Amino acid sequence: MPEQETVERSSRRGLSWPRLCELCRSWAPRSLCADCLQRFAPLRPRCLGCAMPMPGEGRFCGECQREPPPYARCVAMADYGYPWDGLITAFKFRGRVDLAAPLATALTQTLERQASLDVNLVIPVPLNPARLAERGHNQAWEIARRVAAATHLPADAHSLLRLRDTAHQVGLSRSARATNLRHAFWVEPTRLSRVSGRHIALVDDVLTTGVTAAAATRSLLQAGAASVQVWVLARTPRPDE
Repeated sequence: MPEQETVERSSRRGLSWPRLCELCRSWAPRSLCADCLQRFAPLRPRCLGCAMPMPGEGRFCGECQREPPPYARCVAMADYGYPWDGLITAFKFRGRVDLAAPLATALTQTLERQASLDVNLVIPVPLNPARLAERGHNQAWEIARRVAAATHLPADAHSLLRLRDTAHQVGLSRSARATNLRHAFWVEPTRLSRVSGRHIALVDDVLTTGVTAAAATRSLLQAGAASVQVWVLARTPRPDE
């Protein structure tokens, strides 16, 4: 049987060819093998508010109890560190859009192990048009649309907009980030009905201080969203961890 015909028949049957795992470089059905996901993204108790590791399940840390975030819940697939920092940097800044699928699959698997994820719309944290043109893709949207498809939810990349460009957030303090993002997000006025009354999952690649997620969440809530959760690939640990 010709090779091309074999490939086409396998595709029609839903089969896929083995590929090298991005982490251990062994052959696997997907670009992130099951062993590496179990090793580097184990399910662990995290604060429901900030996704920091916690001793017990289903609780808020002391900081989130004192100052609750505007979003109802945060889910993170892993801590931001080896090996995820390298993969996310390559995906975000070096044109490795092919990494969106395995990263989204890893996040989806984390979500499937969570309880009570009451969501009916998935929205990415948006990029300003100038930043989008510079980067060539919005990493949050590439993850959001794949997670939405895997969880059978609608995805919307047009309702939440970034009103103005902002300086890069890397290296900024929490207060500087908050100032940087003041009035940065808004909901497109003609799409208010799309957001109103919805339970929204706001998707991004990394949660560092939570300021970006909080600013975007407040805009969605002001537009009438019933609730907002934050879903991210990775949560940056505290500096002392």
